[in-house]
Amino acid sequence: MQTNGQEAQPNTTQNSPQNTIEVATLGGGCFWCLEPVYDQLRGVISVESGYSGGHLENPSYRAVCGGNTGHAEVVRITFDPSVVSFRELLEIFFTIHDPTTLNRQGNDVGTQYRSVIFYHSPEQEKVAREVINEVNQAKLWPRPIVTEVTPITNYYEAEDYHQEYFANNAYQPYCQMIIAPKVAKFRKHYFEKLKAVA
Repeated sequence: MQTNGQEAQPNTTQNSPQNTIEVATLGGGCFWCLEPVYDQLRGVISVESGYSGGHLENPSYRAVCGGNTGHAEVVRITFDPSVVSFRELLEIFFTIHDPTTLNRQGNDVGTQYRSVIFYHSPEQEKVAREVINEVNQAKLWPRPIVTEVTPITNYYEAEDYHQEYFANNAYQPYCQMIIAPKVAKFRKHYFEKLKAVA
């Protein structure tokens, strides 16, 4: 994974002889809440917690939590679009967090918790704006969506202890009260899209 904050090119799609692998970068509050959901989704190859959209190089969690670096907590999702599309990732994204609250998710308040889609290509931008329009028109939320749609300019991998946080700390109070219900909701609504359990 790229951790120096620089994107080699706007589109991080990678071609292989058999398929095309894509990357999505999404922020919807605390990254601990998004990672375990996408980890269970069929077609997702990996999910990594990190920071995007700020002005400080290689920020620490403490610095980002201060709210002054401009970064959002994000998950970087590597996925196989022949199994799960970017559109499907976004449809789930708009189900598992509240995209109508500016710079907050529940008790987590600050620009680091903003709802944001960092797109990697013009096609991702197009799909993101289409999905937001569709969700607004369907009135799935009582208020208009405030999700930011912006090009990816940097990305920094979060510290090791943030990776697979829910899996490693399932009985911690925050995980039990905040994350577990989100995961349960996802599993109920998208059961047919879950990875097979070995």
